Amino acid sequence: MGSSGIQIACVALGVIGLIGVIVCCAVPRWKVSSFIGSNIVTAQSNLDGLWMACVEQSTGQQQCKKYDSLLVLPSELQAARAMIIISAMLAGLSLLILFCGSDFTTCVQNEDAKPKISLVAGVGLLLAGLLTIVPVSWSAHITVRDFHNPLVATGNKRELGPCIFIGWAAGALLILAGGLLCCFSKVRSGGSGGTAKYYNNGPSAPNKNYV
Repeated sequence: MGSSGIQIACVALGVIGLIGVIVCCAVPRWKVSSFIGSNIVTAQSNLDGLWMACVEQSTGQQQCKKYDSLLVLPSELQAARAMIIISAMLAGLSLLILFCGSDFTTCVQNEDAKPKISLVAGVGLLLAGLLTIVPVSWSAHITVRDFHNPLVATGNKRELGPCIFIGWAAGALLILAGGLLCCFSKVRSGGSGGTAKYYNNGPSAPNKNYV
């Protein structure tokens, strides 16, 4: 089983990863305007996220509009919403399980159950990391594909936003935390777990009289 220091480090990595997932979910910075070719008007930039699209002026003012309907959104955006939300919920639940079953807390008194609890938390963090990296990478692939597509107008081309890189970092941290927990949370093997008892028959032996 992993030491308390490793579990504390995994909790810290998981919390940072969870914050990154929440930032990706809430901040509309998945795609940003691309100023290339004849598109030299930089007075405003378009920002696209999971829930809304924004227009940011050079003065710092920002106007956002939520997407009208879920049914008109691209399939990758709908899938990204679902996976990011599930990732955040799964990461939060895994961290709660890890905190309750770790060595540095006394929530669980059974020492034999703690490795199993840490292993479950590690698997949950691994899945949360994968659920974050998949939609982020999918969105990045589509953005790069459209950027190099000559059929897409220059004004409609987008570049990778900060949330893409934050999502990659958050997913990597969650996978790292989950991998460490899975490696160091080894379930104790053995018999039934009982302790061996030794009996000394010396005192109870009958006394013998020698002539």
